[in-house]
Amino acid sequence: MSVQFTDNVSAVAKRDILNLENKIGVFREGEMTEEHFRKYRLSRGVYGQRQPGVQMIRIKLPHGRITADQLIRIADISDKYATGNLHATTRQDIQLHFVKLADTPQLWADLEDASITLREACGNTVRNVTGSAKAGIDPDEPFDITPYAYAIFDYLLRNPICQEMGRKFKISLSSSEKDNAYGYMHDVGLVPRVQEGKRGFKVMVGGGLGAQPYMAETAYEFLEEDKVIPFIEGVIRVFDRYGERTRRHKARMKFLLQDIGLEELLRRVEEERLALKHKTYAIDTRPGSENIPLEASSSINPAELSTDERYQAWLKTNVFEQKQKGWYAVQLRVLLGDMHSDKARALAGLVKQYAGDDIRVTVNQGYLLRFVKPENLPALFAGLDALELAKPGFDSAADITTCPGTDTCNLAISSSYGITRALEKMMTAEFPDLIHNNDIKIKISGCMNGCGQHSVANIGFHSSSVKNGAYVIPALQVLLGGGFNGKGEGLFGDKVVKVPTKRGPEALRTLLNDYDANAFDGEYYSDYYARQGKNYFYTLLKPLADLKTLSQEDYTDWDHTEQFVTEIGIGECAGVVIDLVATTLTEATDKLSWAQEAYAESRWADAIYHAYNVLITGAKGALMMKDINTNTQHGVVSDFDKNFLGDGFHEQEGDFKALVFSINKNEPTEEFAQSFIAKATDFVEQVRAYRERHIEQNGLPQLQELVIAKDS
Repeated sequence: MSVQFTDNVSAVAKRDILNLENKIGVFREGEMTEEHFRKYRLSRGVYGQRQPGVQMIRIKLPHGRITADQLIRIADISDKYATGNLHATTRQDIQLHFVKLADTPQLWADLEDASITLREACGNTVRNVTGSAKAGIDPDEPFDITPYAYAIFDYLLRNPICQEMGRKFKISLSSSEKDNAYGYMHDVGLVPRVQEGKRGFKVMVGGGLGAQPYMAETAYEFLEEDKVIPFIEGVIRVFDRYGERTRRHKARMKFLLQDIGLEELLRRVEEERLALKHKTYAIDTRPGSENIPLEASSSINPAELSTDERYQAWLKTNVFEQKQKGWYAVQLRVLLGDMHSDKARALAGLVKQYAGDDIRVTVNQGYLLRFVKPENLPALFAGLDALELAKPGFDSAADITTCPGTDTCNLAISSSYGITRALEKMMTAEFPDLIHNNDIKIKISGCMNGCGQHSVANIGFHSSSVKNGAYVIPALQVLLGGGFNGKGEGLFGDKVVKVPTKRGPEALRTLLNDYDANAFDGEYYSDYYARQGKNYFYTLLKPLADLKTLSQEDYTDWDHTEQFVTEIGIGECAGVVIDLVATTLTEATDKLSWAQEAYAESRWADAIYHAYNVLITGAKGALMMKDINTNTQHGVVSDFDKNFLGDGFHEQEGDFKALVFSINKNEPTEEFAQSFIAKATDFVEQVRAYRERHIEQNGLPQLQELVIAKDS
């Protein structure tokens, strides 16, 4: 059945959705490789799960901002197409699980009707632009970063410079010098500053997590606000051109920065300046409507709750006064980041009654409500308590951040959810005062890749495994000393020791008791870790890593009863064969049509960049015919220039380089766009003609097995 649209869905979104529907059909007919289809669907927010035949859908919410009606729409869609669960992520997205591939186009259309997108939520694109949930109400902020976060998101969405990079690219904006959006671990991290009465940002580049975390380097201590988006565009263009594309584990921005250094990176960014669509980019910072409730509607007298310990704990740990005096923000602690659709709809009702219509998903998988009047706090507490959303201790040591782990993820090793429940249960029973400790953050990931952001936790864990003879045991890698220290400096944790996962609660108990006994008054955990040193903590936890003392339960994972085995998630299956060169040239033709379309709409810079990608993709297809492996885009150009000299393409070495990289030597004018597209068109035709000659001389090309999805 074809997708049904409402009038609220934009023309560009309709085209995206219909293209997705078409690509699903092409893939199932065996006319597209699994890798090409994966690349395509990921950039449309469709991610294959561990379980065969179903998808995870990532909903892209710029800086976590969402209205009550949008929350209701997501809840309704989860009921219709998924499991009724809404999973909040550390990227301030919401994910739905167990969705059939065939349902994804209509699901997307239903979201676009409420102005919500899936575009570029996954894949080798600019992922969701995250921002401090407190932005606009933070007492410490020099100005509200909300319009800047949205402007960056909007500028890069569907931008041709970032559709098929070597790897993902992440941007964050903190609301103050406290860097509460973790800019130091991002490809671009922005911290707002005011200098001589002008707004701007401290700009950090090249940070990243994963198996090899890397601290972002400071590109500018202060960059004027209207230069931020052009700078980001320049960085992305450099990453797209020079970033690794073959070795996935080396393909992040942080590795390019390490290879060439900050000075050279900034030089290459400056080289891109002439080709930029905008040399400066002013951002509209006029305040929008907050949709603040005008009248109090609480029927509960605050005096009735003055002796209620739970209410008082909630006020102390989950509520703060905004920079707008007399208004309060309320933070919701959500176990595992999971909320059922019924609860989400009820929460939206409370927002409409008691708060401003501006909900923020937080980086620790909770929610933040804004513009609550003090007289409405008791009624809001009662409503949240009925939904089990008034648990005190938001963003405290007791509020663990975690990814879904083996519940859904292909890459996960063991159960993140199971160990998180066990740790929170232990802390509630034995360390109840931790709800008041906001200096210790505990984060868990299901593998080393870091979706739970374990590397920036004061106490972090990531799932792993250890061998004991013929058996494999689920394990936790313990990381300590990350997060922020007493000086407000961001740090990455050290890998200290690996313990069986069932000993996770005892490991955390040991660490917390040791901290209570030996830390100085007011000493931050990361400062305490630095003072004691890694060897101290290795010795402290080493007895728990001793495999000679294993019990039978150590051989099973949390939430499981069967003996643990490491498994690679089951992907799409069933096979045909396909001509990779032909499909690559089809890609080049598609990109040429995008260039022509952009030109017809007078989007000269976009047209030029699409034409640039036509040249890159065509050259890659030609190199495949000579079995020449390609790496960076810059390498593709160099290899083609050298290996196709005199093959009917160019007569002098350097000619092809000069053609492709003329993109940086010209302003993005109509005249240059027209000329560049014409040359890209001629080039694709030349490559096709070369391929025909190649087939005549060498026979049909080698075909590659194609893996396609089972009907789902």
